[in-house]
Amino acid sequence: MPLEVLGHELQFSQDPNSKHLGTTVWDASLVFAKFLERNCRKGRFSPAKLKGKRVIELGAGCGVSGVGMALLGCDVILTDQKEVLPLLQRNVERNISRIMQKNPESFGSIKVAELQWGDESHIKAVGPPFDYIIGTDVVYVEHLLEPLLQTILALSGPRTTILLGYEIRSTSVHEKMLQMWKRNFDVKTVSKSKMDETFQHPSIQLFIMEFKHSAECTENSGQATVKVDIETGVEDKSSKGNVIVEGSGPAEETVEDHSKPISQNAKLSEWEARRYGSMAARVLRDVKIS
Repeated sequence: MPLEVLGHELQFSQDPNSKHLGTTVWDASLVFAKFLERNCRKGRFSPAKLKGKRVIELGAGCGVSGVGMALLGCDVILTDQKEVLPLLQRNVERNISRIMQKNPESFGSIKVAELQWGDESHIKAVGPPFDYIIGTDVVYVEHLLEPLLQTILALSGPRTTILLGYEIRSTSVHEKMLQMWKRNFDVKTVSKSKMDETFQHPSIQLFIMEFKHSAECTENSGQATVKVDIETGVEDKSSKGNVIVEGSGPAEETVEDHSKPISQNAKLSEWEARRYGSMAARVLRDVKIS
C-alpha cells in the first residue's frame, strides 16, 4: 500500500489473509499519520518540539503511525504480538531505506519489539517511561480495555502524553473505554478541523490524553464541559453524548451515513473507496446465507 506522508513516498506491506488483525493497514492509522502531517509546522507536533522524544506504539501492526512520528524526529519503538513482528520489521526496513535516500536529517529512529499487553518482562525490556505512547485501532473488544490501560500506566511517567486513534464500532466498548480513561487522564478529542481534509471520517476519532493533576480530580466529571487546547486545537469532551458508531448487531448502533451520494460515473478516491469498503464489510459481516 503506497502512502505519501511529509513529502515521503512510503510503502506498507499487508497480509489481510493472515490470522492476525495487525497485518492490515487500518484507516485510523492513516488519519493519525495525516493529522501529524497537517499539524507539524508549529506547536507540540513540530519537529523542533518532537526531536529526540521517546515514543512507543502499542499494537503497531504495519507501522504507519510510528513511522509518522519518526519522520518528525522521534525515537520510536514499534510493538506488537510476536506473530506480527516479521511483517512489521519488513515495513520498517523498506521505509527507512526510502527515507534515508531523500532526507535523513530530520528522521529519528525506529526499533521493533514484542510487547504482549500486561507482560511485565516485555514492558521492562522496552525501557519505560516514554514521552509519548501512541496506538491506532487497538480498541475493538471489551476484554482488551483493562490490559491496554495497565500497559499504558506501566509505560508512562508523570509527563507522558498518550495519543490514541480508533474507529468506533461498539457503543458499549466506547462508553466503558471513555469511563476508564477519564478516571486516569484528561481526555481531549481532536476536532475535525485539525485533521486532514481528506483523511477523516465521522466514526474515526483521535484522542490526546495526559495524566490528571490531583487538584483537578473533582466530582464534576459528569458535567458536560468543552475546553479547547490553543496549541493543538483539540476539544475536551466530558459528556457521554454524540457517540457515532458504525456497524450493526445487538450491542451496536449504526452511524448515520454523511457521505455524499455516489453518481453512477463517479470515480472514487482511494480514501473514499476504503471507507465504502469498510461500510460494506460491516454489512456483509451480518449477512447469513442459508
